[in-house]
Amino acid sequence: MRDISRRKFVKMAGAALAGAGLIGISGIVSGCGKEQASALPVDKAAAAKSAAEAKNISKVYFTRQIDAEHLIRLYEKVNADIHGKVAVKLHTGEPHGPNILPRDMVQAFQAQIPNSTIIEANVAYGGPRSTTPQHRETLAVNGWTFCPVDIIDEEGDVNFPVKGGLHLKEVAVGSHLADYDSLVVLTHFKGHAMGGFGGSLKNIAIGCASGKVGKRQVHGLTDYGKWVTGGLFMELMADSGKAICDHFGKQITFLNVLRRMSVDCDCAGTSAAEPVIPDLGMMASTDILAIDQASVDMVYNLEESRKNDLIERIESREGLRQLTAMKELGMGSSQYELISID
Repeated sequence: MRDISRRKFVKMAGAALAGAGLIGISGIVSGCGKEQASALPVDKAAAAKSAAEAKNISKVYFTRQIDAEHLIRLYEKVNADIHGKVAVKLHTGEPHGPNILPRDMVQAFQAQIPNSTIIEANVAYGGPRSTTPQHRETLAVNGWTFCPVDIIDEEGDVNFPVKGGLHLKEVAVGSHLADYDSLVVLTHFKGHAMGGFGGSLKNIAIGCASGKVGKRQVHGLTDYGKWVTGGLFMELMADSGKAICDHFGKQITFLNVLRRMSVDCDCAGTSAAEPVIPDLGMMASTDILAIDQASVDMVYNLEESRKNDLIERIESREGLRQLTAMKELGMGSSQYELISID
């Protein structure tokens, strides 16, 4: 139930999601086999199914505006359980990256969250963010100087357990992550060279993993001896993301910004391909699966000529496996109500 199911969904639900008020229900549609016969009469069986599905519908708030005011309004819809010492995880980018989130927008947003700190972790692939001193230089170059930035693996890592994981039993995250009470995941949604797309899952699953150990685990280098790709990589990301979501429990929330969506991640820096797909808006949810599902659906519901490059990137990397893997791990619901705040 991967790429083909997504195409079936688009044909069936595209008009609904683009319709009035931007309120709709979405989810991966199974195209596998016939439904089992029910012992209940048809009407009662349908009612029971509808009631069960209604319990699993998550709220995803949406705005077409991309600015600090609307970002803060979205956050206020999903921040009820955020308290204490708050980490704000975002991708701060390679030097002079053209697609990273606007610093003034992030500055205004972070200022509204008491006792909050931007967090990052070093990378595994070398370059200007592979060591803490180099990483701090890059932060300064890119303008992330308006508040403290905690490089969470500066002093090593700690293991978070992966409960019922598909592959991993634990993942090494930056040791400072354990010092925070809550986590706000502020994500630039875009393409990704290995993941197909980078949403909230990628932001924490790779972004919070320590550079020397955790990122090697998520990329398969520890257990498989090579950089794994395709569905296996998506499953490893889901395992890592689950460990982080389980650790924070209700004290975690997610915001995706669908802006300057290059097929390349912000880790590509100045070499990232120029975006072709238009800016679409911003989303917020307490459900990591629902928000990434809604973001992917919004891309798929564009007309063909404006989405082909990003969809090719997603499908050529088996990126939709991120969504089904999260569903298998019980990380949220693939059905959601998209609620406009405009």
